[in-house]
Amino acid sequence: MKTLSLLALSLISSSVFAAIAPNSDKIANYAVKTYQQAQVHTLANLVSFPTVNEAHIATPDNPAFIGFKQLLKIKAAELGLDYQDHGHTVLIGLGQQSDKVTIVTHGDVQPADASKWRQSPFTLDASSEPGKLIARGTEDDKGPIATALYAMKAIKDQGVTLNNRIELMVYLAEESDWEPLKAFMQNYAQPKYAVTIDASYPVVVAEKGWSLIAPTFDASSAQQSTYVTGLMGGAFASQIPEDASVIVHNLNAADEAKLRAAAKQLDKVQVTLRALPEGMLVTVKGVSAHSSEPEQGINAIAHLAELFKEIPLEMNSDGQALTFIHELIGLDLYGQQFGDIAYRHDFMGPMSVAPTLLKRAGNALTLSVNLRRPVGKTEALLAEQIDAALGKWQQQHQVRLTGLEVELGEPMLLDGAPHAQKLLDVFKHYTGDQQAGFVSIGGGTNAKLFDNAVSFGPSMPGVKYSGHSEHEFITTKQLELNLRMYTAMMLELGNM
Repeated sequence: MKTLSLLALSLISSSVFAAIAPNSDKIANYAVKTYQQAQVHTLANLVSFPTVNEAHIATPDNPAFIGFKQLLKIKAAELGLDYQDHGHTVLIGLGQQSDKVTIVTHGDVQPADASKWRQSPFTLDASSEPGKLIARGTEDDKGPIATALYAMKAIKDQGVTLNNRIELMVYLAEESDWEPLKAFMQNYAQPKYAVTIDASYPVVVAEKGWSLIAPTFDASSAQQSTYVTGLMGGAFASQIPEDASVIVHNLNAADEAKLRAAAKQLDKVQVTLRALPEGMLVTVKGVSAHSSEPEQGINAIAHLAELFKEIPLEMNSDGQALTFIHELIGLDLYGQQFGDIAYRHDFMGPMSVAPTLLKRAGNALTLSVNLRRPVGKTEALLAEQIDAALGKWQQQHQVRLTGLEVELGEPMLLDGAPHAQKLLDVFKHYTGDQQAGFVSIGGGTNAKLFDNAVSFGPSMPGVKYSGHSEHEFITTKQLELNLRMYTAMMLELGNM
């Protein structure tokens, strides 16, 4: 994460620190004193719905989402807030003013492998690790939803009349399909100020563009020399994978020695070699993380491919995929081996490149490579460089990709959000960090669909983001701090 000086992008006319209004501080303290336990209880209810989108059923028809929305409707009525259901999008509001502050979040979550959790990922686990609330969605993004609801309730309790309506937007397909929200935004009046609570503190003013390179390999094996089958790895495209495996056949003594030597050198992962009647099963255990922060994880797929770097493989589907990974990606995180695609931006940092998922359909094997691209290189140039690297690799090995998907998402860099400084003031006030500045993240939020949206939490700087991992959590201490800051944020922006 990069910190942006106030002068660098001229986001404000003055860098003088301004304290928040005393009444904002008073009501923020009231919110924590009155509703800290209530927000934990509501979070437990929210995470109990496995709101994972599935390809075969539309979001509004999915029972998990129907139940989730019913809970939101009940909570809104209980807290004295208005509620609107627009199918994929729920709006919960405080006040009827024509101008509004939209707080943007999402209620869908990524899949979770239940075998990797001490309790069900859809049960709030408050006992396994004291101080942590563990469940899928606690940080991304149901914790922020619970916090926003009680921040609004605290403001309502105090009878404060704001200049702007506060409107919580809960979108239900952020992790999988932005098209319904894009359609909704065509008729949604742009707010006076927009804040996503789906990223990091202090204040996010730049987001890399979510991008994808997905080649498909489809070739049979002659089975005459060393070859591999059953290549597997990853859970979904936006997670650094912690598991990968493959079966290697016809492994001679010299190549087995190379494999074992390579396994000893890769000390950041756990490598297991197990003899099978048909060959040797090779498994790699890494560490999962959000793919926007590849530095925070240990990529099992990349490390598995690295094991075979010195072992010639038949170029069947699985062999092509492993060769592609260790030659064009390797253990580097930034595309340095992938032709000329690597680049960086002074503030946003480098583009990241990570193999995240392997999916098989018959003999065909598709690899998802997740990129997060900053500003600084045009889409056309990057596409041209990707195409050149892929063409050169195919020619070198005399193989042909049977499928290819390339998606290049747009990065976002704001240079004039009028409310960014106020959010920074709130963060400084409650953390005491007077050196805090604006930051850039690798992730992409729905902020991109608004005219002037910036992001404000819930992840603290310098702390590993747990969303998308198989150990997602938020601490009770962080929930409390978020409740203070979100209450103050709503009050400060509500009167701007």
